[in-house]
Amino acid sequence: MYRERLVATDTRSDSARRLQRLLIDYHDFRQHKAAHPLLDQTFEVADWQAQRLKATHHDLYQHPGYHQGLEFLLTDLYAPAGMTRRDDNVDRIFPKMVKWLPDNLLDTFAGLVELNLLTQQLDLELAEILERQNVPAAALTPARYGAAYRETRQPDQRERQIRLVAEVGQQLDRYVRNRTLGWLLSISRGPAEMADLTDLHSFLHRGYSAFRKMEDVHLLIDRLVSREQQVMRNLMAGHPEPFRLPDNL
Repeated sequence: MYRERLVATDTRSDSARRLQRLLIDYHDFRQHKAAHPLLDQTFEVADWQAQRLKATHHDLYQHPGYHQGLEFLLTDLYAPAGMTRRDDNVDRIFPKMVKWLPDNLLDTFAGLVELNLLTQQLDLELAEILERQNVPAAALTPARYGAAYRETRQPDQRERQIRLVAEVGQQLDRYVRNRTLGWLLSISRGPAEMADLTDLHSFLHRGYSAFRKMEDVHLLIDRLVSREQQVMRNLMAGHPEPFRLPDNL
């Protein structure tokens, strides 16, 4: 819908150009995915993976100091459905973003976009593999998931996905420690509603609140990354219980 605006925006820094390129790629992918015959299956794959993540990191998910942050990661950052208006709003205000935001914040937005894009691309690839294997996405099991996972054509992208979680999480933590950001979000709710940016504003406010309440984001990120790297190794090795992790993780 706003692709022409993205392409026509004058970008004057590497950070702005990176965000522009990723938003264009994400815009094009969203159009491709919306028309894909396996669209519903991608949602089922995403939901299965979200539930798996909650189970793998159950101790962190139930911890009062991390629950809201993980809920935000799983329902907002990893949210293939229900975020069309939010994503359209980002495209719509991109010219103002590159005009007013500093490069370090543009880099953080770029990381968020890349993580969301990559996750959805990998979900679609899994849905296509499951279709070729005659496995209904609604009937996924750890064994079936592992068999499909090992058929992936982009194992390096799985590594990139985990690294992005760490990078974006650490960048977000730095921003939420700035009290000015919370004040700006509180006073901008009215203008956001007037500009039809309520979905985007709510997303930013949820992220700010979630990360602000976390006790030790670095510890959380370290554990998430080390556990997911082990899960990936287990899956690629054909481990019979790929999601069972050592107690020291």
